[in-house]
Amino acid sequence: MDGSEPQASRAGLRRPVALLVAAALFMENLDATIIATAAPAMARSLHASASSIGIAVTSYLLSVAVFVPLSGWLTHRFGSRRVMLAAVVLFAGASVLCAVSGDLAELVVFRALQGLGGAMMVPVGQLTVFRTTGKADMYRAVAYLTWPALVAPVIAPLLGGALATYASWRWIFLINVPIGAAVLVAGFWLLDRGTGPRPPDLDLAGFGWTGIGLGLLTWTSASLSTGSASWETTASTGCASLIALAFAVAHRRRARHPLLNLRVLRIHSMRIAFVSGGLFRMAVSAVPFLLPLMFQETWGWSAVRAGSITLWVFVGNLAVKAVATPILRRWGFRAVLRGSATALTATIVAIAFVTPQTLTWLLIAVLIASGAARSVGFTCLNTIAYPDVPRPELSQANTVAATLGQLAAGLGVAVAAIGLQAGPALHWTEAHGTGPFRSAFLVVAVVSTVPLLASYRLGVGVGDAVRPVQRADKS
Repeated sequence: MDGSEPQASRAGLRRPVALLVAAALFMENLDATIIATAAPAMARSLHASASSIGIAVTSYLLSVAVFVPLSGWLTHRFGSRRVMLAAVVLFAGASVLCAVSGDLAELVVFRALQGLGGAMMVPVGQLTVFRTTGKADMYRAVAYLTWPALVAPVIAPLLGGALATYASWRWIFLINVPIGAAVLVAGFWLLDRGTGPRPPDLDLAGFGWTGIGLGLLTWTSASLSTGSASWETTASTGCASLIALAFAVAHRRRARHPLLNLRVLRIHSMRIAFVSGGLFRMAVSAVPFLLPLMFQETWGWSAVRAGSITLWVFVGNLAVKAVATPILRRWGFRAVLRGSATALTATIVAIAFVTPQTLTWLLIAVLIASGAARSVGFTCLNTIAYPDVPRPELSQANTVAATLGQLAAGLGVAVAAIGLQAGPALHWTEAHGTGPFRSAFLVVAVVSTVPLLASYRLGVGVGDAVRPVQRADKS
């Protein structure tokens, strides 16, 4: 462990610190999900197409993916308290810059800066919680970090729609300022001071190749989603991004102290959780992006109405948490993960075929089921990832998890936007204009089948070390 950094003890979970990190996660999740409902209003104000607002979403998420590997190194070098508090200041400050953006290019740049703050804020906070939590309390730690964060997406669609309709879309960024201020003040009191032993030299080569690769990947996805460049240019940039990322992976295999240590993926349960979890996250991040656009751009709904219907996805997400523990206790991680992945794929396919004539109660039921499936799936994947990780490698595992997760979320939005472009190419046009969205949802459904197939490779007893048990079983 790291010198003066706190160590896990038998005392269990430090609730105030867990709640502080959960508040930061709430702010980040609110910011990430509120933008979708306001996208049409933002597009009109910035003189851009609604689907191109996805570039601002993707630039944020991929910026997080680029800089998350730095979070572990900076935490060792300066201590989790300094890094997290500085990240909160940067995140809130960049939110103000996003609010005053004059065009789409400025918004994309400031969202990337905001992503830098997010890359340091939540991963460092999560690592602080995991380091001070024993294995027996890991499930409780995940629950504390998950519950408040689930509330943000429930509030976000309706709040974003209301702000875009009755005030201005710029307020969706300004609301981060008071939340950030509260987290900053609490962090000064609750987070421990001190740093660990001096880390090895920064892996500049690995960071450089990763940044170049993900930067080019962002440009490629933006080009595919908007059609702003020729196919030759887009293909060339895409190939260049893959080559840079291949160099990054090759470098990390040779480096003694790589910034992003992929060797932790040798652990079977972690590899399944991270790779399958990444594809799972791609699918679930695409749905809340597509729904408000479809409701407003093709069905003619107001932002408030679109937000009030979209929020049912997150209501299902939140509501199922109350029964997640009994479900896991009864059937175990492997069976529950299979069920949640199957339900997620089925509901996304169902959403692909809804129309303006679909009964509202039926649409809401499908969205609730989709939210419940994503919630249970995330609970399984997040919990089984860490129990088999040796404690000295926990920092590396947390960094890899955060990087792959954010990368997957960014690519999920990009894949959704590409699916929208594929609709006209496939000549899927209908009177109510949902053809492009149907193609996008079906593409996302295909992505969601991969975690289902991977779940069959999980061992029978996977996750038993942290599987919740009845109190009577402990005596």
